Amino acid sequence: MSQISIILPTYNVEKYIARALESCINQTFKDIEIIVVDDCGNDKSIEIAKEYASKDNRIKIIHNEENLKLLRTRYEGVKVATSPYIMFLDPDDYLEFNACEECINILDENTDMLCFNAYMINNTKNPIKSYFNNAYTIDEFFLFLIDKNNFIWNAWGKLFKKNNLINTFLSLNLKNNKITMAEDALIFAVYTKNIKKIQTFNKCLYNYNCENNNSTTNQKCITQIKDYIKDLKCCSRKLSNYNDNSCHSLFCQYIISCLQIHKYDLCYKYIYKNIFIKILIKLSRKRQKIKQKSLLKTIKYNEFKF
Repeated sequence: MSQISIILPTYNVEKYIARALESCINQTFKDIEIIVVDDCGNDKSIEIAKEYASKDNRIKIIHNEENLKLLRTRYEGVKVATSPYIMFLDPDDYLEFNACEECINILDENTDMLCFNAYMINNTKNPIKSYFNNAYTIDEFFLFLIDKNNFIWNAWGKLFKKNNLINTFLSLNLKNNKITMAEDALIFAVYTKNIKKIQTFNKCLYNYNCENNNSTTNQKCITQIKDYIKDLKCCSRKLSNYNDNSCHSLFCQYIISCLQIHKYDLCYKYIYKNIFIKILIKLSRKRQKIKQKSLLKTIKYNEFKF
């Protein structure tokens, strides 16, 4: 059995997928499996993946029957993974060749999640140092993130325990939800509910590609923007179910606040042209920011002592 399953949710990334797969198959730690999940794109991404799979039996390709979007596509990959640990790789990004080896070397068997740093690729390769070498209880980790005001909830840049990840997806009760925007915030928030120990690592092991104009974060089509706003609302609704007045509940409230602000920004910039509606959106955003600051004070000063 492999030790790490690297899952690539794949949709129209023919320009980049070869680089992503090369970064996987050339890992210095060889005991891995590479799962490419075909989300029914219309380019040559999967044909390229099949060429690599014909030469490396660690590569598995599974096919969604229909386009399921990013959240459920990740889940399809997790379901077939055979390793105790899961790493997500968006196929327009790539890993450092020593990523898996560094994770295995530092990993504590009691660790439920390992977070590491990344490079941002945009003409140049810039290290983003968000984490240091440390270990946290979950409450300590929430406080660390809030104190930095730097919520890095991306699904990439982390090593998850498969069993915990399966339970996360089951508790989300996805059914017919097809979500692309903020799906990683949803995974991160729900995954952290029932875990105890988190490790952070100061090395940059992931390369995040900011140059892909077709990525979710770069799309400007109005129809897609409206879909993203629906996703933000859906994620917020699901997170609002965690309202038991615990530290995790406050953490979810903060994430909901971030998603709400992002929704206002999208509406203001792309959806509404009427000046009066735009003024109302700005006022709503300002109120949300005030509410968010109040929530941060509550979390910091109470130090999660309930």
